[in-house]
Amino acid sequence: MNEELPDMDDKKAVEICKALSNQIRVNIIQMLKNPEQNFSAQAHIVKEEGFEGGVCVSDIRNKAGISQSTTSQYLSILQQSGLVEMKRIGQWTYYRRNEETIKQFEQYIRAKL
Repeated sequence: MNEELPDMDDKKAVEICKALSNQIRVNIIQMLKNPEQNFSAQAHIVKEEGFEGGVCVSDIRNKAGISQSTTSQYLSILQQSGLVEMKRIGQWTYYRRNEETIKQFEQYIRAKL
């Protein structure tokens, strides 16, 4: 598992740290780690869409127990940091973890901190 990933710079790492500085945002990332265990089946995701593991915003909101506007704000922060990726399918918006960014951040921490 010693695959080469692009180096993460300090600025990007700080952005990720800021995104993770809120317990609910950390909880969202943790829930998205195992979506099949933490959320009901996502009816609108089909394999052809290529977004397996994506979870609808409303399901994230319900599980996190926060308002729709706060959910949207938190997911936007997580997306801007690169920790999650988003895809619209029909009228629904789905989010999933960006595992490549998370691996880069892990390597950054190992190498620099």
